[in-house]
Amino acid sequence: MLLNDRIWVGLDKDTGERISILPNMANRHGLIAGATGTGKTITLKVLAESFSDLGVPVFLSDVKGDLAGMIKPGTDSADMQERIKSFGLEDSGFSFHAYPTQFWDIDGRKGLSLRTTVSEFGPTLLSRILGITDLQSDILTIIFRIADEEDLLLLDTKDLKAMIQYVTQNNKAYSARYGNMTTASLNAILRSVVALETAGADRFFGEPAIDIHDFFKVSSDGKGMINILDAESTIQNPTIYSTFMLYMLSELFEQLPEVGDLDKPKMVFFFDEAHLLFNGAPKALIQKIEQVVKLIRSKGIGVYFISQNPSDIPDGVLAQLGNKVQHALHAYTPAEEKKIKSAAASFRKNDKFDTAEILQNLGTGEALISFLDQDGKPDMVRNCRILPPESKMGSVDDTSRLVVMNSSDLAGKYDETIDRDSAYEFFKRLTDEATAEAARLEAEKQAEKEALAAAKEQEKANRAKLSAARSVGRSTAGTLGREAGSAIGKTFLGGFGKRIGGNVGAALGRGLLDTFFKK
Repeated sequence: MLLNDRIWVGLDKDTGERISILPNMANRHGLIAGATGTGKTITLKVLAESFSDLGVPVFLSDVKGDLAGMIKPGTDSADMQERIKSFGLEDSGFSFHAYPTQFWDIDGRKGLSLRTTVSEFGPTLLSRILGITDLQSDILTIIFRIADEEDLLLLDTKDLKAMIQYVTQNNKAYSARYGNMTTASLNAILRSVVALETAGADRFFGEPAIDIHDFFKVSSDGKGMINILDAESTIQNPTIYSTFMLYMLSELFEQLPEVGDLDKPKMVFFFDEAHLLFNGAPKALIQKIEQVVKLIRSKGIGVYFISQNPSDIPDGVLAQLGNKVQHALHAYTPAEEKKIKSAAASFRKNDKFDTAEILQNLGTGEALISFLDQDGKPDMVRNCRILPPESKMGSVDDTSRLVVMNSSDLAGKYDETIDRDSAYEFFKRLTDEATAEAARLEAEKQAEKEALAAAKEQEKANRAKLSAARSVGRSTAGTLGREAGSAIGKTFLGGFGKRIGGNVGAALGRGLLDTFFKK
């Protein structure tokens, strides 16, 4: 809670001093660590509520479903009244009340749909959730480059699959330009994308993509919005969960302008189950995380990692976390004892107690605390009790959650998926055009074939007619010839005879005969 313009978190058990975070040091990042059941969630709630009271928006993930209660006031009880008195909260403004809350959900069931595009997610983070090799990751980066150079949008998994298939089909040409990309590697990437899609990534990748500026809302009474990502189902796939949270952090880093040191953060980002981010992460990715954590404070963003043990966080990142709340750790093996000593050594020593010993004997809701002072230096470690939250602890029913979702001014903005013209549609058009062209050519070929067959049949018919005509012609010609000869003979001889039978003819006939026989 806020007290004297400071974020009051706990009470020193030895001195009764109120231990607080200075708002202008809150963006120097922080750590909340401790074994399961020691009170990390209580600390997270108290900090989130305090930042909201300060007018600072908060983004956090709810991996167990017990942070949604922020939409309702806390529940009073005799035990709670006893705690209030023990902290001296009666006259400090403590009251049970709800906080302005916005629910988000990658699946879109328990909050507003939280999506991004494949292009915005990028090949580096995508390679991590695909679980592909370094070589395949390099090939995926090339695929993204080809898409950029050819102005092809990669918005969803359909686009990515189509792009991989296109590069595979034109592998020879692209390998000559970008280096060898084996068909086996391309197929392996494609299979990984299909598997990721089956796991639900088709709901995560797409449009409308999240606008991070929607996280920076303030209520009408000046309280910062508490943005809660429902991660109960997402946490079942630790790689997807942690990579998505890293993506959100990277988006804040890349999109926000430099603001330098502020009186208070522009936003605070809580990264729960942070150890999942670093498990099996390649060195290059860890270096990128270190860079983001180091530089993002200049954008006005404070990052608080929540994990079971400080050793879960790489040293390069841990060194950037100036505000620390360490709950109890338990040691059952020599390796765990070593971790406890390491955690104790990370605090500035307090001569009043043995830090390592106290660390193993802290009760639930108690923690060792060290915050940065006005000069940015770590204060000495304090053995503290953590304040109670002012909102409800635990989950809420679906009806209450739905009321909050529907009353949001963002209601409807992310409900409907938009499927813009992108790589998949482009390649589909090419395929459809090629199919249509192939069908047209096949139809022309078939038409030519049928026309040729028809022409042959016509030629055959014409030959048959011609042959028949010739046969008829020969028969007719013979008959006509004989009839013509007979007619001519009759006509000639008959006429001639008639003429011979006349006077002149008779005389001529006799003369000829006489001449013939005289010989």
